[in-house]
Amino acid sequence: MRILIVEDEAALAELVAERLRRDHYIVDISNDGEEGAYNALSGMYDLIILDIMLPKKNGIEILKELRKENREVKVIMLTAKAELEDRLLGFGSGANDYVPKPFHVDELAARVNAQLNIGKAVENLLQYGDLILDYKASAIRCAANNEDVGINNKEFQLIEYLMSNPDRILSREMIYDRVWGMDSEAVSNNLEAYMSFVRKKLKLIGSKVSVKTIRNMGYKLEYEE
Repeated sequence: MRILIVEDEAALAELVAERLRRDHYIVDISNDGEEGAYNALSGMYDLIILDIMLPKKNGIEILKELRKENREVKVIMLTAKAELEDRLLGFGSGANDYVPKPFHVDELAARVNAQLNIGKAVENLLQYGDLILDYKASAIRCAANNEDVGINNKEFQLIEYLMSNPDRILSREMIYDRVWGMDSEAVSNNLEAYMSFVRKKLKLIGSKVSVKTIRNMGYKLEYEE
């Protein structure tokens, strides 16, 4: 899953980003309101951590633009303004949660996990066919024989994206944007290499789930019962 942090305190933004990456999220950072609004409205993100006091455009303005566009992305407001009227303004503008500064990064991570829990199976497992993705162990497992294998961060992001969109063709561009990011310098053979790694690990654990290449279109996950 992909998260955007819109926060002008660069050190704080990076601290939060590093903590969330430990939970296997893809995290991007915007340090001002104009860039933050542009990225937030891209539709790429599952959750946005949004400061209120930002240069160029404040967080409330960004949040209102998101909701005006009917964006259903989760938004956690992150700000030093902790007064009741400010919290009510944030919730009234469409915020899903509100975390006043100062805060502990583990608490914020817990709130992020709570907001994004929809769609995840019990105990941080995601399953498609006989394939299980274990969020805590950073591993994939075959339900039929209980064989498992560890996966690295990029493999995790790729497998999660495929498993969250079963039987749907995902274009190369969609995968690049989701796993590597719009500004990534990743080259074409990176995707081919990681697809190869994923296929080998699916075969290693004996799963009947496979990644199919759809000519001139992209990739899709299939389960052969």
